[in-house]
Amino acid sequence: MTDTSYQNAITRDHRKLTSLFEVIGSILAMVYAMSIAMNIGAEMLGFSLLLVSSALFAGWAILDRRWTFLLLQVFYATSAIIGLIRWA
Repeated sequence: MTDTSYQNAITRDHRKLTSLFEVIGSILAMVYAMSIAMNIGAEMLGFSLLLVSSALFAGWAILDRRWTFLLLQVFYATSAIIGLIRWA
């Protein structure tokens, strides 16, 4: 495998992983928002989904070296943990 083809393979794998993190993280964030907004008693589930979503987005931020986005995910993870503690 040449150096260029190896680099292309790495880039493809990187893009597949970030796309997966993006899609799953977004879906989980939407379900979190709806579970809280509907006020149906699913707060623990909602905050758990927010925590997983922020972890996926944090992984995406690290892979793409988006440090401000990573900081935002730390904030979301912290708010999810606070929510889990307060609703426990």
